[in-house]
Amino acid sequence: MQIFSTFEHSTYLELALTSLEKIGVEKSHILAVPLINRVEERRLFDTLHRADGVSLFDKGAALATAFSVIGASVGFVLEWGPIYWGLIGAASGFLIGFIIDYFIFKVVHKRKAKVKGKTSEVIVVINCPDELVEKVEEILWEHLALGVAKVEG
Repeated sequence: MQIFSTFEHSTYLELALTSLEKIGVEKSHILAVPLINRVEERRLFDTLHRADGVSLFDKGAALATAFSVIGASVGFVLEWGPIYWGLIGAASGFLIGFIIDYFIFKVVHKRKAKVKGKTSEVIVVINCPDELVEKVEEILWEHLALGVAKVEG
């Protein structure tokens, strides 16, 4: 049976591997592969084929609508008239909304991503006999595995 698990790269991983060897899993039946985590930042603008669920357009569209209505209303009194002031209001509202979304995406979400911090850094694959499966799973969970899966083979 094969058991897959993911770990952060820490001393708990080393302790888990040592414990597995102590209960009878051979060193040649354990494979630990370090992952290369994403280094590049996420793109701000989506394409037709790739979208990440982050939209910088929503607040801009809402504020553009609100500011254009206000600009058109006030424009009846001002010199350039309601059409120009409505367009100026729409453009300024969109820019303000875009800047707010951009700030939230770049500053607030980046901090949250760093605070979470639990990333899979190492995948461990273990080939073990059926009688050791429960004990191996228990050892992996005790040593703070992020996830464990079994595959019969």
